[in-house]
Amino acid sequence: MCRADSGTVLWVREAWNGTQLNPLGFEPYLDPQKLLVVQAPSHIDALASGEEALRSGRIARVVMELSQPIGLTEGRRLQLAAQTGRSMGLCLLPEGMGSNAAQTRWHCAPIFDAPVLNAPVFDAQNTAEDSTLQCWEITKNKSGTLKAWVVKWDAQTRRVNVVSEAAQR
Repeated sequence: MCRADSGTVLWVREAWNGTQLNPLGFEPYLDPQKLLVVQAPSHIDALASGEEALRSGRIARVVMELSQPIGLTEGRRLQLAAQTGRSMGLCLLPEGMGSNAAQTRWHCAPIFDAPVLNAPVFDAQNTAEDSTLQCWEITKNKSGTLKAWVVKWDAQTRRVNVVSEAAQR
């Protein structure tokens, strides 16, 4: 979703959330100077801020960290705004609070020691350049199939390497 040359990223969150985002923590993924953080007073304000940013065409990516489900109307408004502004929106919702308007829905989880999809196990000695493995599963897809992948961040290319399990023919 984010690369160093991908433009400005707007991160919208509800103001009651006391945790702080450290822009320097995003440095492997994007230039911290391109990260704007918005503390919205309410859920509705967070949605409105995200919608306006998506529609503007000036923000490459909008991440909305929400605590409540998104209704069909709100979800459709966000979709239309992203299409109009030619930008990408990502809503981070607690598990079980999906939106029926979403084109896709993903579940992401770290892989620690149990092999998943024939993936290598977590590197406890940290001998690899980056030992962070994730299992990304697409649980809803309006225009495709459902599948899971093991992914790993490659700091050198600044990309996520997605390799699906080999298929049997």
